[in-house]
Amino acid sequence: MKKAILNTLFLTTLVGVSSLFAQNAEPGKIEAWVTNADRSALFEKQAETVSFSKRERGWGGTIIIDENQKLQTIDGFGFALTGGSAELMMKMAPAERSKLIHELFATDGNNVGVSYIRLSIGSSDLNSFVFSYDDMPEGQTDMPLAKFDLYQDFKDVIPVMKEILSINPQIKIMGSPWSAPKWMKSNNNVRGGSLKPECYEVYAHYLVKYIQSMKHEGITIDAITVQNEPLNSNNTPSMPMLPGEQRDFIKNNLGPALQTAGIQTKIILFDHNLDRIDYPLTTLRDPEAAKYVDGSGFHNYGGEMSAMTTLHNARPDKNLYFTEQMVVEKPGSPTIEIAAQVKRLIIGATRNWSRNVILWNLAADPKNDPHTDNGGCPMCQGAVILDGDKVTRNLAYYVVAHASKMVRPGSVRIASTAKGDETVNMTGDEERSGALRVSIDTSDALPNVAFKTPEGKIVLIVVNDSYGVNSFRIQYNGQYASFKLSPGAVGTYVW
Repeated sequence: MKKAILNTLFLTTLVGVSSLFAQNAEPGKIEAWVTNADRSALFEKQAETVSFSKRERGWGGTIIIDENQKLQTIDGFGFALTGGSAELMMKMAPAERSKLIHELFATDGNNVGVSYIRLSIGSSDLNSFVFSYDDMPEGQTDMPLAKFDLYQDFKDVIPVMKEILSINPQIKIMGSPWSAPKWMKSNNNVRGGSLKPECYEVYAHYLVKYIQSMKHEGITIDAITVQNEPLNSNNTPSMPMLPGEQRDFIKNNLGPALQTAGIQTKIILFDHNLDRIDYPLTTLRDPEAAKYVDGSGFHNYGGEMSAMTTLHNARPDKNLYFTEQMVVEKPGSPTIEIAAQVKRLIIGATRNWSRNVILWNLAADPKNDPHTDNGGCPMCQGAVILDGDKVTRNLAYYVVAHASKMVRPGSVRIASTAKGDETVNMTGDEERSGALRVSIDTSDALPNVAFKTPEGKIVLIVVNDSYGVNSFRIQYNGQYASFKLSPGAVGTYVW
């Protein structure tokens, strides 16, 4: 405990010392974007800007920003562009679809700047029907992959992606398979089963052909996960893959196949819940498999976000990604429960070393369609509801917007005070005029996370997860600014 206090005192002193050299520096005015729980503001830029001051005014917990402590680089924030999402978007009038894509993916004005997309390799459970890129008649196989064809994606995913790339050519794209073609599986079924050992090699080449074919269309796949939810056989489609099976597939087939093809696409392990970090560790403890792996991906339908920090501490040489979470709300609700979701997903994932946050999924219709029968997701609400050309923005839209617009790819998470951190307080000594007393206290800062962008801006995301109005102060380079947030509100602050 004494060591922890001394470390905190030392770091706080560094902030104080650096501020002596910054007294004449003007950090600039702070721009605020706010969402209130009563919907009186929905990711709305506030009319007034607040300036930093050398005077320590205001009430509430202080959030100290230390840009000298740099943590992980951020790849982006966004959604899964499922086949169903793309299908609905292609049914819109071209002008209305273009307008929606600009709102989602541009960063100017009030647009939200989505910067990460997850695609399904073949169909997911949020497609109208199940397909792969090499479906064969019953009893037949195609080991040379002579019939491989992105035919279905040409109808929806690829044209939508091309429109997105025209707005943001640098967007990060992740691909995830829900199942291999059924002729490669032990049960010859789109649901459940496992990859036949004799098909490991052909399936690796199937994934290589997907990456190459998308590249031919101008769509660069930055990363692939090996299998969506490899411990779940209840989706249609799905394909369980045990930890040792994934390790061997990467080591003997997928890793070498990508390397031989000269493909730089990253391999991401697991892509399932936070309660099973033993799964990625099974591969990472094997050096011949681990050498092909960039990192591990997680969902939060089970387990705690802190599991990512545990994995980071075990293997700090490997990256972490938050690859899926469904976020829903009751349609037409007079309130928006945004505080809990931003705290859990945006703040929780990034404070636990994730380089991204991807929510599930981009678009659905008012009935949460389309989805597959017998194992699709009837409650998976889109970030936007598309009813023809009519667009309704849901909770997930605003959760991502509070990060994606300002925290651009290449931003770096920097240190900021968390609740419970030990902090240094300095007060006047009542017995000695001009002297100061120093005490070590426990911070009551609101949930928050801070970043420094490639342009040198600081972005701070703050949540008021209490039932009352909450004041807080920002301390940066020895200067201060004070703010208030309504109960259940979220603010993104930029300077």
